[in-house]
Amino acid sequence: MKDFSNGSFSPDLIELMTAAMKNAIATLPHPLSSAHVQAVAETILRTAKDGERDPKVLERMALLELQLSSST
Repeated sequence: MKDFSNGSFSPDLIELMTAAMKNAIATLPHPLSSAHVQAVAETILRTAKDGERDPKVLERMALLELQLSSST
């Protein structure tokens, strides 16, 4: 993953990000592409790094960005 080598997240935030990741991945059609999973993870990491703490918002942002990147 790019731009996260120096990232540091609290255990509580990691728990929130994990929940957002699991929920986002659960909504994607199978078979899952590893590129889609990576894109979701990167968006969640970036959004959390920018200060977002709501797991539902993290999930929605990841899915929205994935949808936008898939349509271009």
